[in-house]
Amino acid sequence: MNLEIPFPLVTVPLLIFLARLCDVSLSTLRIILVSRGMKQIAPFVGFFEAMIWLFAISQVMQHLDHWYSYVAYAGGFSAGTWLGISLESRLALGLQSVRIITGPGEDASALIERLRTEKFGVTDFAARGLAGNVRLIFMVIQRKDLNRVLDIVRAAHPSAFVSIQDVRSVSEGFFRHRRAGRAS
Repeated sequence: MNLEIPFPLVTVPLLIFLARLCDVSLSTLRIILVSRGMKQIAPFVGFFEAMIWLFAISQVMQHLDHWYSYVAYAGGFSAGTWLGISLESRLALGLQSVRIITGPGEDASALIERLRTEKFGVTDFAARGLAGNVRLIFMVIQRKDLNRVLDIVRAAHPSAFVSIQDVRSVSEGFFRHRRAGRAS
């Protein structure tokens, strides 16, 4: 009895899976780049995404009579989605708006000074909340700095209300890491 697996039975599904893994990862990154206003790089990512997809679909079409091609295609799509999200999370592209509201009657001056010492642009306001006077602290930061900001806030005001939103673009302002000639 010959138990040897035919070469195409392993390599074709593996190639389809890897191609889908790559093209869907690139697709996820491209969509995120577009949503963050990074329109210069998104078309280049899209070019490679399309080229890889063409390879994957051509392999599936050449092997329509093999169910493992379908499984490899779907598995690559699923794994590519997860990988794309993971890569984007590690790259931490773009800007985020951070709003911090301290508790009623809490002195936020040390928190504000610490954030400024760390070279974050901070705008703060006296405000009135449901339970009394609060400080509203507003910042636009690079996404890669978010954990650092949250650590500082939690250490100074563990019960502070924090909201975070993605920012598509900005025109001016102070940013921790400035590139020559433009806000970053």
